[in-house]
Amino acid sequence: MGGQRRSDLHPEVEAMLSALESFPDVTRHEPAELRELIASRRAPLTRQPRMHRAEDLVIEGPGGDLAVRVYVPEGERPTALPVVVFAHGGGFVFCDLDSHDEFCRSMAAAVGVVVVSVDYRRAPESPGPAAMEDMYAAVVWAAGHVGEFGGDPDRIAVAGDSAGGNLAATVSLAARDRGGPRIAAQILLYPVIDDDFTTESYRRYGQGYYNTTDAMRWYWQQYAPHGTDSPYLVPSKAESLAGLPPAVVVTAELDPPCSAGDDYARRLTEAGVPVTAHRFDGLFHGFLTFPSLSLTGPARELVWKLMRDVLEVS
Repeated sequence: MGGQRRSDLHPEVEAMLSALESFPDVTRHEPAELRELIASRRAPLTRQPRMHRAEDLVIEGPGGDLAVRVYVPEGERPTALPVVVFAHGGGFVFCDLDSHDEFCRSMAAAVGVVVVSVDYRRAPESPGPAAMEDMYAAVVWAAGHVGEFGGDPDRIAVAGDSAGGNLAATVSLAARDRGGPRIAAQILLYPVIDDDFTTESYRRYGQGYYNTTDAMRWYWQQYAPHGTDSPYLVPSKAESLAGLPPAVVVTAELDPPCSAGDDYARRLTEAGVPVTAHRFDGLFHGFLTFPSLSLTGPARELVWKLMRDVLEVS
Protein backbone atom coordinates (compact mmCIF):
# COMPACT_ATOMS: atom_id res chain seq x y z
CA MET A 1 0.00 0.00 0.00
CA GLY A 2 2.97 2.32 0.35
CA GLY A 3 2.16 5.36 2.44
CA GLN A 4 -1.36 5.65 1.00
CA ARG A 5 -3.93 5.45 3.77
CA ARG A 6 -7.50 4.23 3.61
CA SER A 7 -10.00 6.93 2.73
CA ASP A 8 -12.63 5.82 5.25
CA LEU A 9 -10.74 6.59 8.46
CA HIS A 10 -12.30 8.67 11.20
CA PRO A 11 -11.19 12.30 10.62
CA GLU A 12 -9.46 12.44 14.01
CA VAL A 13 -7.61 9.20 13.29
CA GLU A 14 -6.47 10.58 9.93
CA ALA A 15 -5.35 13.82 11.60
CA MET A 16 -3.52 11.95 14.37
CA LEU A 17 -1.76 9.64 11.91
CA SER A 18 -0.67 12.69 9.90
CA ALA A 19 0.68 14.31 13.06
CA LEU A 20 2.47 11.08 14.02
CA GLU A 21 4.37 11.12 10.73
CA SER A 22 6.82 13.37 12.58
CA PHE A 23 7.64 10.49 14.97
CA PRO A 24 11.35 9.68 14.62
CA ASP A 25 12.35 6.94 12.19
CA VAL A 26 13.68 4.56 14.81
CA THR A 27 15.89 2.76 12.30
CA ARG A 28 17.98 5.93 11.82
CA HIS A 29 18.98 6.50 15.44
CA GLU A 30 21.14 4.90 18.08
CA PRO A 31 18.95 3.56 20.91
CA ALA A 32 20.27 5.98 23.56
CA GLU A 33 19.74 8.94 21.23
CA LEU A 34 16.27 7.65 20.37
CA ARG A 35 15.28 7.49 24.04
CA GLU A 36 16.31 11.11 24.59
CA LEU A 37 14.54 12.23 21.43
CA ILE A 38 11.28 10.52 22.36
CA ALA A 39 11.42 11.65 26.00
CA SER A 40 12.00 15.25 24.85
CA ARG A 41 8.71 15.21 22.90
CA ARG A 42 6.69 14.21 25.93
CA ALA A 43 4.31 16.55 27.70
CA PRO A 44 5.19 17.25 31.35
CA LEU A 45 3.84 14.75 33.87
CA THR A 46 0.45 15.80 35.24
CA ARG A 47 0.33 13.10 37.92
CA GLN A 48 -3.37 12.75 37.18
CA PRO A 49 -5.70 11.21 38.11
CA ARG A 50 -4.78 11.51 41.77
CA MET A 51 -3.88 8.37 43.68
CA HIS A 52 -4.16 7.44 47.34
CA ARG A 53 -0.51 6.40 46.98
CA ALA A 54 1.93 6.55 44.08
CA GLU A 55 5.26 5.28 45.29
CA ASP A 56 8.58 4.62 43.58
CA LEU A 57 10.40 1.61 44.98
CA VAL A 58 13.53 -0.34 44.15
CA ILE A 59 13.27 -4.12 44.39
CA GLU A 60 15.77 -6.85 43.74
CA GLY A 61 15.87 -7.89 40.09
CA PRO A 62 17.89 -10.52 38.23
CA GLY A 63 20.09 -7.77 36.78
CA GLY A 64 20.42 -5.73 39.95
CA ASP A 65 18.19 -2.98 41.27
CA LEU A 66 14.79 -2.90 39.59
CA ALA A 67 12.59 0.19 39.84
CA VAL A 68 8.82 -0.16 40.14
CA ARG A 69 6.08 2.40 40.71
CA VAL A 70 3.10 1.29 42.77
CA TYR A 71 -0.26 3.01 42.29
CA VAL A 72 -3.04 2.66 44.86
CA PRO A 73 -6.33 4.31 43.85
CA GLU A 74 -8.33 6.57 46.11
CA GLY A 75 -11.51 5.41 47.84
CA GLU A 76 -12.49 3.26 50.77
CA ARG A 77 -12.63 -0.43 49.97
CA PRO A 78 -13.71 -3.18 52.33
CA THR A 79 -11.52 -5.85 50.73
CA ALA A 80 -8.05 -6.12 49.23
CA LEU A 81 -7.78 -4.99 45.60
CA PRO A 82 -6.64 -7.08 42.67
CA VAL A 83 -3.15 -6.25 41.46
CA VAL A 84 -1.92 -5.57 37.92
CA VAL A 85 1.81 -5.89 37.25
CA PHE A 86 2.25 -3.70 34.18
CA ALA A 87 4.88 -3.59 31.43
CA HIS A 88 5.02 -0.45 29.29
CA GLY A 89 5.39 -0.51 25.52
CA GLY A 90 8.18 1.12 23.54
CA GLY A 91 9.57 -1.51 21.21
CA PHE A 92 11.58 -3.08 24.05
CA VAL A 93 13.95 -0.10 23.56
CA PHE A 94 12.37 3.10 24.92
CA CYS A 95 9.63 4.48 27.20
CA ASP A 96 9.68 4.14 30.99
CA LEU A 97 7.62 4.61 34.13
CA ASP A 98 6.87 8.25 33.29
CA SER A 99 5.75 7.62 29.70
CA HIS A 100 2.91 5.41 30.96
CA ASP A 101 2.23 7.21 34.26
CA GLU A 102 -1.12 8.67 33.17
CA PHE A 103 -2.22 5.34 31.69
CA CYS A 104 -1.35 3.42 34.86
CA ARG A 105 -3.09 5.98 37.07
CA SER A 106 -6.20 5.87 34.89
CA MET A 107 -6.18 2.08 34.97
CA ALA A 108 -5.81 1.94 38.75
CA ALA A 109 -8.64 4.44 39.27
CA ALA A 110 -11.08 3.08 36.69
CA VAL A 111 -10.56 -0.67 37.19
CA GLY A 112 -10.09 -0.48 40.96
CA VAL A 113 -6.73 -2.21 41.15
CA VAL A 114 -3.27 -1.70 42.59
CA VAL A 115 -0.90 -1.23 39.64
CA VAL A 116 2.78 -2.16 39.84
CA SER A 117 4.52 -0.59 36.84
CA VAL A 118 7.89 -2.15 36.05
CA ASP A 119 10.96 -0.26 34.79
CA TYR A 120 12.39 -3.36 33.12
CA ARG A 121 15.78 -3.49 31.45
CA ARG A 122 15.66 -2.37 27.84
CA ALA A 123 17.27 -3.56 24.65
CA PRO A 124 19.76 -3.60 23.05
CA GLU A 125 21.91 -3.13 26.16
CA SER A 126 19.94 -5.95 27.80
CA PRO A 127 18.59 -8.24 25.08
CA GLY A 128 15.61 -10.50 25.71
CA PRO A 129 14.49 -12.23 27.72
CA ALA A 130 16.00 -9.82 30.29
CA ALA A 131 12.84 -7.67 30.26
CA MET A 132 10.64 -10.72 30.82
CA GLU A 133 12.86 -11.85 33.70
CA ASP A 134 12.44 -8.42 35.30
CA MET A 135 8.68 -8.74 34.91
CA TYR A 136 8.86 -12.16 36.52
CA ALA A 137 10.82 -10.73 39.45
CA ALA A 138 8.16 -8.03 39.85
CA VAL A 139 5.39 -10.64 39.88
CA VAL A 140 7.25 -12.62 42.55
CA TRP A 141 7.79 -9.41 44.55
CA ALA A 142 4.10 -8.50 44.21
CA ALA A 143 3.05 -11.91 45.50
CA GLY A 144 5.05 -11.26 48.66
CA HIS A 145 4.47 -7.54 49.21
CA VAL A 146 1.25 -6.19 47.70
CA GLY A 147 -0.58 -6.78 50.94
CA GLU A 148 1.34 -3.76 52.27
CA PHE A 149 -0.44 -1.65 49.64
CA GLY A 150 -3.92 -3.09 50.13
CA GLY A 151 -3.47 -5.53 47.27
CA ASP A 152 -4.66 -9.13 47.12
CA PRO A 153 -1.71 -11.51 46.56
CA ASP A 154 -4.15 -14.15 45.31
CA ARG A 155 -5.37 -11.93 42.47
CA ILE A 156 -2.28 -10.78 40.58
CA ALA A 157 -2.71 -10.11 36.88
CA VAL A 158 -0.11 -9.09 34.31
CA ALA A 159 -0.72 -6.50 31.62
CA GLY A 160 1.15 -4.56 29.00
CA ASP A 161 0.75 -2.61 25.80
CA SER A 162 2.71 -3.30 22.62
CA ALA A 163 6.11 -4.72 23.61
CA GLY A 164 4.72 -4.80 27.15
CA GLY A 165 1.96 -7.08 25.87
CA ASN A 166 4.66 -9.47 24.74
CA LEU A 167 6.15 -9.37 28.23
CA ALA A 168 2.77 -10.02 29.86
CA ALA A 169 2.28 -13.05 27.59
CA THR A 170 5.78 -14.43 28.06
CA VAL A 171 5.82 -13.93 31.84
CA SER A 172 2.55 -15.88 31.98
CA LEU A 173 4.34 -18.76 30.26
CA ALA A 174 7.33 -18.50 32.60
CA ALA A 175 5.14 -18.49 35.71
CA ARG A 176 3.30 -21.57 34.44
CA ASP A 177 6.48 -23.41 33.50
CA ARG A 178 8.34 -22.58 36.70
CA GLY A 179 5.51 -23.14 39.12
CA GLY A 180 5.73 -19.48 40.03
CA PRO A 181 3.05 -17.25 41.49
CA ARG A 182 -0.41 -17.97 40.13
CA ILE A 183 -1.37 -15.28 37.64
CA ALA A 184 -5.07 -14.43 37.69
CA ALA A 185 -5.21 -12.94 34.18
CA GLN A 186 -3.08 -11.72 31.31
CA ILE A 187 -4.18 -8.47 29.66
CA LEU A 188 -2.52 -8.05 26.28
CA LEU A 189 -3.05 -4.65 24.65
CA TYR A 190 -2.13 -4.66 20.94
CA PRO A 191 0.64 -7.07 21.91
CA VAL A 192 3.79 -7.70 19.89
CA ILE A 193 3.43 -11.47 19.75
CA ASP A 194 5.93 -12.51 17.10
CA ASP A 195 8.34 -11.46 14.35
CA ASP A 196 6.32 -12.70 11.37
CA PHE A 197 6.22 -9.71 9.04
CA THR A 198 4.16 -11.51 6.35
CA THR A 199 0.76 -11.52 8.06
CA GLU A 200 -2.27 -9.81 6.57
CA SER A 201 -2.04 -6.82 8.92
CA TYR A 202 1.64 -6.31 8.11
CA ARG A 203 0.85 -6.47 4.39
CA ARG A 204 -2.04 -4.01 4.66
CA TYR A 205 -0.85 -1.62 7.35
CA GLY A 206 2.94 -1.95 7.45
CA GLN A 207 3.44 1.58 6.19
CA GLY A 208 1.56 4.83 6.69
CA TYR A 209 -0.16 3.95 9.97
CA TYR A 210 2.40 5.17 12.56
CA ASN A 211 3.84 1.78 13.56
CA THR A 212 5.70 0.36 10.56
CA THR A 213 7.12 -2.95 9.40
CA ASP A 214 10.59 -1.39 9.25
CA ALA A 215 10.31 -0.19 12.84
CA MET A 216 9.04 -3.56 14.06
CA ARG A 217 11.88 -5.35 12.30
CA TRP A 218 14.36 -2.99 13.98
CA TYR A 219 12.80 -3.52 17.44
CA TRP A 220 13.15 -7.27 17.10
CA GLN A 221 16.77 -6.89 16.00
CA GLN A 222 17.45 -4.94 19.19
CA TYR A 223 15.52 -7.26 21.50
CA ALA A 224 16.39 -10.66 20.04
CA PRO A 225 19.72 -10.32 18.19
CA HIS A 226 20.37 -14.06 18.50
CA GLY A 227 17.03 -15.21 17.09
CA THR A 228 13.50 -15.73 18.32
CA ASP A 229 13.24 -19.46 18.92
CA SER A 230 12.48 -19.17 22.64
CA PRO A 231 8.84 -19.00 23.77
CA TYR A 232 10.06 -16.50 26.38
CA LEU A 233 10.71 -14.16 23.44
CA VAL A 234 7.89 -15.25 21.11
CA PRO A 235 5.04 -16.72 23.17
CA SER A 236 3.37 -18.39 20.19
CA LYS A 237 6.41 -20.70 19.95
CA ALA A 238 5.48 -22.42 23.22
CA GLU A 239 4.86 -26.15 22.73
CA SER A 240 1.53 -25.74 24.49
CA LEU A 241 -0.59 -22.79 25.58
CA ALA A 242 -2.67 -24.94 27.93
CA GLY A 243 -2.83 -23.96 31.56
CA LEU A 244 -2.18 -20.28 30.97
CA PRO A 245 -4.15 -17.57 32.80
CA PRO A 246 -7.43 -16.25 31.40
CA ALA A 247 -6.67 -13.64 28.77
CA VAL A 248 -7.99 -10.33 27.55
CA VAL A 249 -6.52 -9.72 24.10
CA VAL A 250 -7.08 -6.28 22.57
CA THR A 251 -5.90 -5.50 19.06
CA ALA A 252 -6.10 -2.50 16.71
CA GLU A 253 -7.10 -3.07 13.09
CA LEU A 254 -4.58 -0.62 11.59
CA ASP A 255 -1.66 -2.09 13.52
CA PRO A 256 0.87 -4.36 11.77
CA PRO A 257 0.95 -6.81 14.75
CA CYS A 258 -2.89 -7.07 14.76
CA SER A 259 -3.16 -10.40 12.92
CA ALA A 260 -0.67 -12.09 15.25
CA GLY A 261 -2.56 -10.84 18.30
CA ASP A 262 -5.87 -12.09 16.92
CA ASP A 263 -4.27 -15.43 16.09
CA TYR A 264 -2.77 -15.77 19.57
CA ALA A 265 -6.23 -15.19 21.08
CA ARG A 266 -7.60 -18.00 18.88
CA ARG A 267 -4.76 -20.34 19.84
CA LEU A 268 -5.27 -19.64 23.54
CA THR A 269 -8.97 -20.44 23.14
CA GLU A 270 -8.15 -23.69 21.32
CA ALA A 271 -5.84 -24.61 24.22
CA GLY A 272 -8.71 -24.25 26.66
CA VAL A 273 -7.78 -20.85 28.06
CA PRO A 274 -10.72 -18.50 28.73
CA VAL A 275 -10.25 -15.57 26.35
CA THR A 276 -12.04 -12.30 25.75
CA ALA A 277 -10.79 -10.82 22.49
CA HIS A 278 -11.68 -7.43 21.08
CA ARG A 279 -10.37 -5.76 17.96
CA PHE A 280 -10.77 -2.01 17.67
CA ASP A 281 -11.51 -1.39 14.01
CA GLY A 282 -10.26 1.84 12.49
CA LEU A 283 -7.69 2.43 15.23
CA PHE A 284 -3.90 2.29 15.23
CA HIS A 285 -1.08 0.96 17.40
CA GLY A 286 -0.68 2.76 20.70
CA PHE A 287 -4.00 4.61 20.59
CA LEU A 288 -4.87 3.82 24.23
CA THR A 289 -2.06 6.10 25.39
CA PHE A 290 -3.34 9.04 23.31
CA PRO A 291 -6.03 10.43 25.65
CA SER A 292 -6.48 13.53 23.48
CA LEU A 293 -8.09 11.38 20.78
CA SER A 294 -11.87 11.42 21.31
CA LEU A 295 -12.14 7.71 20.44
CA THR A 296 -9.65 6.75 23.16
CA GLY A 297 -11.91 7.50 26.14
CA PRO A 298 -14.71 5.13 25.09
CA ALA A 299 -12.15 2.50 24.04
CA ARG A 300 -10.49 2.71 27.46
CA GLU A 301 -13.88 2.34 29.15
CA LEU A 302 -14.38 -0.94 27.30
CA VAL A 303 -10.87 -2.16 28.16
CA TRP A 304 -11.39 -1.24 31.82
CA LYS A 305 -14.68 -3.19 31.81
CA LEU A 306 -13.01 -6.25 30.27
CA MET A 307 -10.35 -6.03 32.98
CA ARG A 308 -12.94 -5.69 35.75
CA ASP A 309 -14.80 -8.70 34.37
CA VAL A 310 -11.76 -11.00 34.15
CA LEU A 311 -10.59 -9.90 37.62
CA GLU A 312 -14.11 -10.16 39.04
CA VAL A 313 -14.08 -6.61 40.36
CA SER A 314 -17.54 -5.53 41.40
